This record gives sequence, C-alpha cells and structure tokens, in this order.
Amino acid sequence: MYALKNKVQLIGNLGNNPEVKSLDGGKKVARFNVATSESYRNTKGEKITETQWHTLVAWGKVAEIAEKFLQKGSEVAIEGKLINRSYNDKEGNKKYITEVQVNEILMFGKENKA
Repeated sequence: MYALKNKVQLIGNLGNNPEVKSLDGGKKVARFNVATSESYRNTKGEKITETQWHTLVAWGKVAEIAEKFLQKGSEVAIEGKLINRSYNDKEGNKKYITEVQVNEILMFGKENKA
C-alpha cells in the first residue's frame, strides 16, 4: 500500500510539444501539459464537457521518451505522483505550483513512422 499514497494516473491529450532541457551532467527534463475531459448532462439534458489541464514533468529516460515520441495532440496515459513546489516571481511574490512527476508513459494511437 505504500506505493498508493501519492499516485496519479491520467489519460488525455498533449496540449503542446514537450519542452526538453538538458541539465549539467547530461540529464534531461521535459515539461508538457495534458488535457483530460469529462462529459455529463445537466438538468436541461444538455451535454457539458469539462476539460482540466495538468502540468507534467518527466526526468531522465522518461524525458528522453517524451522528447522522441510525444507531440501536440498525442493521446497518452501517464502514471506518476503529485509534486508541490514554490518560487518567488520577479516582483518577489511567492507562487505555488502543483505538477505531476511522470514515472511511466503509455502512448496510444497510430504508430509514428519516421
């Protein structure tokens, strides 16, 4: 049960191409956004779709996979954990961010033929 304490699973579509940076020592980090959508009918019977955007971060080999295979619009399933962090902006205000640190990526759809 320990592994279930902080676990996130999402299936959605990439809103942008992964932004990949190489850090000192050659380690890579990739940042990208995934949209998940849910639909329901309101009291008038109208179909309502709500979309949530999630900020994802991948490190090392997972970042390399994201860089090589993922692109805007790709449908993916990811597994990871929630990370909360803060920083000070240019005006000195403290900002808080919640991200999903990706441990695994499963790609759906057509095979990419290069």
